[in-house]
Amino acid sequence: MIDAIQSLATRMLALLGIDPRWLAWATPVSLLTLLATVALLPLLVARLPQDYFYREHRPPQPHTGHWLLRYSLLIVKNLLGAVLLVAGLAMVVLPGPGIVTILAAFALLNLPGKYRLERWLVSRPKVRAAISMMRERAGQPPLHLP
Repeated sequence: MIDAIQSLATRMLALLGIDPRWLAWATPVSLLTLLATVALLPLLVARLPQDYFYREHRPPQPHTGHWLLRYSLLIVKNLLGAVLLVAGLAMVVLPGPGIVTILAAFALLNLPGKYRLERWLVSRPKVRAAISMMRERAGQPPLHLP
């Protein structure tokens, strides 16, 4: 049975043009991404201000610190988002939390219309319920949503 599954997996990877040895590092990276997401997502949701999604437009962030540090952090954040996006797209066909990783990538990337998309996603009943549950477990009040 295990040989049949391995044979099927090898054939599928060959059809996709993926070297099976590539999974030797892709699988641990997928597992680490899953664990980081499970650990960090509730913390990040709990830290959101209660009115984060209530405004029509996100208020501009105050510029604090040196401009070089600010832009360096912005570049690092967007590079990390790009890496997560590529990893998430790979995990759609490989083992790992592809969709969750893609969503994490979009959270990091600075894209036009991102805030509008975030507000739409948060307004979905199942997402709203999950966020409310995470905030309740953290002892935070529920978000004010439009």
